[in-house]
Amino acid sequence: MSIHDFMAAYKRVWEGQDSEGFAALFQPDGRYHNTPFQVQTGPRELAAYWDRIKLQQNITLTYKVLAASKTGGIGHWHVDYQVASEELFQIWARSTGTGLPDRAPGDPLPRMVLDGLLQAEFAPDGLAREVRIWWHSMPQPV
Repeated sequence: MSIHDFMAAYKRVWEGQDSEGFAALFQPDGRYHNTPFQVQTGPRELAAYWDRIKLQQNITLTYKVLAASKTGGIGHWHVDYQVASEELFQIWARSTGTGLPDRAPGDPLPRMVLDGLLQAEFAPDGLAREVRIWWHSMPQPV
């Protein structure tokens, strides 16, 4: 797999909310660092992490490959989605460290925008050995 193939598949599994497809991009002991300090290893952990995507709706992901080599590469990705549950909104608020934005009870859930970089290393069989992402998110103005 090349970084170009990986980024196209990343878009497909995110927009398609495909947890099993996400896990299938990795070797059996493949690692996904969703932050510098958190890592998911192996199909079960990868799919369980990706299940959070199912709390999103109307997902759009765009990307650009910034660097490519025979064994990996770097991609810039940008995604926006409609928050589909209060649970997801709370997860986002805790992960940002900034707390919840002002929102009155009964206000609609926001659309979120995320922007990030992805660095991938591939094994000789073409599957991802190690993927690291760095990202930031924020709610879009209503």
